[in-house]
Amino acid sequence: MLLAKIVGNVVATQKDEGMNGFKLLIAQSLDLQMNLTSSYVVACDAVGAGLGEVVIVVQGSSARLTDQTRNKPVDAAIIAIVDSVKIGGDSVYTKSNETMNAAR
Repeated sequence: MLLAKIVGNVVATQKDEGMNGFKLLIAQSLDLQMNLTSSYVVACDAVGAGLGEVVIVVQGSSARLTDQTRNKPVDAAIIAIVDSVKIGGDSVYTKSNETMNAAR
């Protein structure tokens, strides 16, 4: 699993039939200080994530284990929207703080 931030979306009108109905999002990896890294993945959204949200992404065979992605041609899936992250007892991310910062 990896921690990532949704930085964009992908629109593909021509795709495999098994991909119909999936929202495809660009998830950029985060380091432990919640900084964006240079790594990213296009992932199927299984939880209703949106632009700017911090999420958990699974890849490989794990991506095909959600109810929506089972037996689909999926290699990366967003399985959770993150509310908070603590490392060593210190809070490094809180969704409510991020929302307040974005509103300013």
